[in-house]
Amino acid sequence: MSLSQLDIYPEDMLIYLRNYGPHFNRKLCDFAVSKMYKTINGKREKIKPYTKDEVEQILKYHAVTLNNNQLYDAVYVANMCKADYMGSSIKDEAHLALYIKDVIDDSDAYDGIVFNRWYADMSYTGIAVDWEEVL
Repeated sequence: MSLSQLDIYPEDMLIYLRNYGPHFNRKLCDFAVSKMYKTINGKREKIKPYTKDEVEQILKYHAVTLNNNQLYDAVYVANMCKADYMGSSIKDEAHLALYIKDVIDDSDAYDGIVFNRWYADMSYTGIAVDWEEVL
């Protein structure tokens, strides 16, 4: 049994899920990415986010094709990687492209895993999501 079956969701979140499923639309992706920071020389700095076009260009340039991407999920993954791993375990855009593919096309992942992991983080850290704003 999924623990999410025990959750009580706000009405606007249910409307969001009815429209987009457990995936990022542009507005929700923008909101999620706006919360991302990278620590540089001990200082927390907001990242300059990748756009959807930039992510698509990176994937195309490195001949990486996604089979299971929906809406803005790959854009969220690219920016999360940029904030958390780029310049450390992910050294360059070629490896970023492969990371995006590994996450989006993970063969043993369930539909919506990226969204659900993000939502779990938001819930755990107490960051409110204004679902009406992202519809």
